[in-house]
Amino acid sequence: MCLIVLAWRPGHAQPLLVAANRDEFYARPSLPLAEWPELPGVFAGRDTQAGGTWLGVGPNGRFAALTNIRDLSLPLGARSRGELPLAFLSGQLSRAALLRQLSEQRADYSGFNLLLGDTQQLWHFNSQTGCATALAEGVHGLSNADLNTPWPKLTKAKQALHKQLETPQIDSLLDLMGDPTQAPDAALPQTGIGLASERLLSSLFIASAAYGTRASSALIVNADGSRRLAERSFGADGCYLGEVEFAC
Repeated sequence: MCLIVLAWRPGHAQPLLVAANRDEFYARPSLPLAEWPELPGVFAGRDTQAGGTWLGVGPNGRFAALTNIRDLSLPLGARSRGELPLAFLSGQLSRAALLRQLSEQRADYSGFNLLLGDTQQLWHFNSQTGCATALAEGVHGLSNADLNTPWPKLTKAKQALHKQLETPQIDSLLDLMGDPTQAPDAALPQTGIGLASERLLSSLFIASAAYGTRASSALIVNADGSRRLAERSFGADGCYLGEVEFAC
């Protein structure tokens, strides 16, 4: 994922709302959101090149999502970041065990942010700092920097989510991630990729011939543990490919 906004509100009738975009090269092979046959109860998209995922839910109320960190000074890791959400969703590791492991092995991966949660807590881990933090109640977001870094696209997405907190709907959460408006040049972050690329990546929804938003996801978790998870898929130049939704 390259953009995630969420509302974490324990004790509410809908304690977790999530809207997210996965941005990737269109040539990278993947499968849309589905239940993994070999992992009953795990619903997630699948990166068929490396075998992992970017966002999903699992048994016992588990939720996990990942963004990369855009920093050209960081070394490339030997292992795929997509294995991290999967390790948690599949139950291979508890939240505490996975966070302990990451504090020791984060250098094995290219830079990343990881969200891990269940019905009781939601945690954020940043590979640059090596710190794991339990999220406080409220609206939070991740792009390709640290938690709640005020890049224009993240600020806009958080504001849009705030407007939906009273009556959230799957379709409206997906729709808010479809904004193609680019930020003005003066507001762009400086991450070393050049002005043209900063412009392209500054919109919530990215479309170009080779790289863009491949999937938009929306998750609503209810207090009784029931969940609705949906995904819209897109191809080159933002072409709509289809939509799936699961009650899980």
